[in-house]
Amino acid sequence: MIPLRDANPTRRTPVVTWSLIAACFVVFAYELGLQANGGDRALSAFFDRWGVVPRDFLAAIGAGRLGSPAALAGIASLFIHAGWLHILGNMLYLWIFGNNIEDRLGRLPYLLFYVTGGLVAAVTQASIDPTSSVPLVGASGAIAAVLGAYLVLYPGARVLSLVFLGIFYQLAEIPALVVLGFWFVLQLVDASAALGQLQSGVGGIAFFAHIGGFVLGMAVGIAARLAGPPRRLRVG
Repeated sequence: MIPLRDANPTRRTPVVTWSLIAACFVVFAYELGLQANGGDRALSAFFDRWGVVPRDFLAAIGAGRLGSPAALAGIASLFIHAGWLHILGNMLYLWIFGNNIEDRLGRLPYLLFYVTGGLVAAVTQASIDPTSSVPLVGASGAIAAVLGAYLVLYPGARVLSLVFLGIFYQLAEIPALVVLGFWFVLQLVDASAALGQLQSGVGGIAFFAHIGGFVLGMAVGIAARLAGPPRRLRVG
């Protein structure tokens, strides 16, 4: 199933979510220009420079070199995508679910949560294959954290989704618990299957990054629920 939109209103404009989406598209436009002018070799060099290379990323963190390019790639990589399908899929999920989490947490806490989710996701994936030199790129881990928080905070929210039934499909409003729960189960299944392919030395989907980000998001969602609903302010 593919989510299209949710029926979950917000109290304020999701400035941070829209800014993150815009930043990702700006960087992607730069990638397209880089590839057009320098070919696939130039684009690969860009991924190697700004993507998370597990071997170098873990070494930098372990040595406390948090300001080094290898460590800062944990943030830079969140704005880099490997193709149209990659960025459109990620931005669709961020557009649907990010606004409500931004509304619940507040703009600055949400931004910190988003970046932290991406970093935790990168550490999770890198720890599974710590000697890999294949760069990790994409906002999927950070967005997975958003999905985990949404699942906990708004499990009953209705999500209009495109549901495929063999060669047929239909639109249906489905609770977020089902949509996001199904998504997470798929990540677990695919991650188990991917374990046997870690030594292949080729790129693929970072399922363990998704899992790490999602679990962090659920933990933050639980903490937000325990803290209670946000206070409503009345301005005179």
